[in-house]
Amino acid sequence: MLRSMAPAATSPAPVTLVTGDEELLAERAAASVVAAARAADPGAETHDLLGGKVEPGELTRLTSPSLFGDRAVIVIRSAQDLAKDVIAEIVSYAAHPSEDATLVLLHPGGVKGKALVDGVKKAGARVITVSKLTKPAERLDFIKSEIRSAGRTIAPDAAQALLDAVGSDLRELAAACSQLVFDTPSDKKGIDAAAVARYHRGRAEVSGFTVADAAVEGRLADALEQLRWALSTGVAPVLLVSALAGGLRSLAKVGGAPRNLRGGQLAAHLGMPPWKVDRVKRQLNGWGPEGISHAIQAVATADEQVKGGGADPAYALEHAIQQIVANRTGR
Repeated sequence: MLRSMAPAATSPAPVTLVTGDEELLAERAAASVVAAARAADPGAETHDLLGGKVEPGELTRLTSPSLFGDRAVIVIRSAQDLAKDVIAEIVSYAAHPSEDATLVLLHPGGVKGKALVDGVKKAGARVITVSKLTKPAERLDFIKSEIRSAGRTIAPDAAQALLDAVGSDLRELAAACSQLVFDTPSDKKGIDAAAVARYHRGRAEVSGFTVADAAVEGRLADALEQLRWALSTGVAPVLLVSALAGGLRSLAKVGGAPRNLRGGQLAAHLGMPPWKVDRVKRQLNGWGPEGISHAIQAVATADEQVKGGGADPAYALEHAIQQIVANRTGR
C-alpha cells in the first residue's frame, strides 16, 4: 500500500522520498513521479543513478540550470548506499531545491542511510511510504486493482484462486494478472474462477513461470523450447523476464532464510505459501549465492534489452536463460 505525507499535486514536488521495502510498489511510485515531471516538460532529461555510485558534486552538476532551459529528473535508487558527504549534499539541496529539477530518492527503510531520510523529511520533501503487503486480504486487493487498471473485473473466488496458484510475490502476481487479462477474450469484462483455472491448466505450458522453473532447475533444452513456444503464442517478453527474475528472487529468499525456521513459520517469514517454499527448496539444489547473484545480473541485463535497450528481445531472453543455467552448479 502507498501512503503519502503530502497531498497529491498536478506537478511533482521538487524532492520526493519513496521509502519502504516493497520493491514493485516503490518502483511504481518513483515511475509516477518521473511520468508527472515528463508530462509537465516532455523535454526533461532523466538521470537514473545507483546510490553507491553517486559522486560528491554530481547532484549539483545535474541540477544546475540548463542553457536550453530543459528540466532534469534525477532518480537515485538504493539511496541507503549513498556516501556521507553525498547525503549531506542532498539534504542541503532538499532545503533549497532547484526550480528546474525533480529529484526522486528510493530508500528501503531501516537504519542504513537514516540520516538521509531524516534530513530530507526535515527539509520538507514529499514522502511516499510503501507498506509491505503482509496480509492475504491486501494481496487480494492488489490483484483486484491490477485487473481493474486493465479495464476488467475479477470475481472474489477467482482472485483467491490466482493468489493460491501464484503466491505472494507482487511481481509474480502482477505478471500473472497481466497474462490473465491477455488470455481472456476482450469481449468478456469479468474474469471468473473458471478463467483462472483455464489459464493455469491450459496455458501453463507457455507461461513465464514454467519457463522460469525449467531455467532455475537447469533444464536448458526445456527452458529454451518453452520460451520459444511462449513467444510464438503471444506471451510478452517483459512478462517472461519478470518470471525469470521472480524465480531467482525466490531462490535468494529461501536460500537466505534463517535455518531455525521450519514449515509454517518459514512460509510466514518469507510471505510464501508452504507449497511454494517446498518447491523452491527443491530448486535450490545445485545453487550457491554467487551463482544466484550472477544469474540475477544476467536477467537485469535482459530486462533492459527487452524494454528497448536491445534489438532482439527473443535473443536477450535466450541468452539470459543460458546464463542462468550456466551459473547453476551441480546439475
